[in-house]
Amino acid sequence: MLYIMKKGIKILFGFGCVLVLAFAGFIGYATWSDYVPGPETLVFERQDARTIPEQRRYRLMIWNIGYGGLSRDMDFFYDGGQQVRPARQIVEKNMAAIETFIARQTDIDFFLLQEVDQDAKRSHSIDGVSKLSRIFPRFHSSFGKNYHVFFVPVPISDPLGHVLSGVLTLSRFEPVSVVRQSFPGNYAWPQGLFMLDRCFLVSRYRLEKGKTLLVINTHNSAYDDGTLRSRQMAYLKTFLIQEYEKGNYVIVGGDWNQCPPGFRPEFDRNRMDTENRLDIDRDYLPSWKWAYDPTVPTNRRLVAPYDKRTSLTTVIDFFLVSPNIDIKQVQGIHLEFEHSDHHPVKLEIKLKEKN
Repeated sequence: MLYIMKKGIKILFGFGCVLVLAFAGFIGYATWSDYVPGPETLVFERQDARTIPEQRRYRLMIWNIGYGGLSRDMDFFYDGGQQVRPARQIVEKNMAAIETFIARQTDIDFFLLQEVDQDAKRSHSIDGVSKLSRIFPRFHSSFGKNYHVFFVPVPISDPLGHVLSGVLTLSRFEPVSVVRQSFPGNYAWPQGLFMLDRCFLVSRYRLEKGKTLLVINTHNSAYDDGTLRSRQMAYLKTFLIQEYEKGNYVIVGGDWNQCPPGFRPEFDRNRMDTENRLDIDRDYLPSWKWAYDPTVPTNRRLVAPYDKRTSLTTVIDFFLVSPNIDIKQVQGIHLEFEHSDHHPVKLEIKLKEKN
């Protein structure tokens, strides 16, 4: 009997050692393979790109497409739901609908898209970057990685798996350059190994009179206590001030994961989400202009499938433009969160002649 007990203890001890070594090996490989981008990464450059006219109006659209996996019937474990990923046919259906919607926006000059998967288990390795880039063959396409992890181990029962995703800018015009700018800060090790490396993608376009138009695609942090977002906003503020002081025109659009300053919703068919609400400071670039539609929510909470009577919604997708730009129109598009947990927002602007 004693022999059997000793043998059992040895087996359990050996099994425990194997688990510890396996975990250490997993963390070690994750650390070794961790995507660590530099402060700036050149994505594209063409110094002889054609100038674009200053006198015309420009139209932009932002949309976090939720990698085609966060349609109205989906909840998500990160938000307190139960599901990890939908079936492949659902992702294919959502991506087809997203492509169709974008293809109909023939008046848009710049598309700023977030959560576009290039190769991820959560979207069944469907290459959304290629699919969306082919919609308008004459448009310039630029992709900035912000989530590149070989294996996300949560939830333990059904891990999220490998992820390669980011922000995608489609432009009617060819830029002089496109640069991925890293936001500062991240979660502590080892959690940071499996989280996003946030960034904003800066596309520069040469204007006729020697100035530059910057179109910036941003996707700020979520799920943190606000510390990361605060550092990101401070970094972005410094960058924007420097560019504006050069005489450039600047437009920032995307998923900020926080409400615009002083936001007051005017929703007529959805509930406003006030849980853990975070607003951008009112004195953040006070002479700049925030562009959003207060009547249309742009994001829903994913604790449960969408229900227009009970789902909590908010506005976290919007634009910020420099003082030398006039806002002509801004419009949120309510799609009942049919194929993404976000709604698209359109903006029409005109550059002021005197800068």
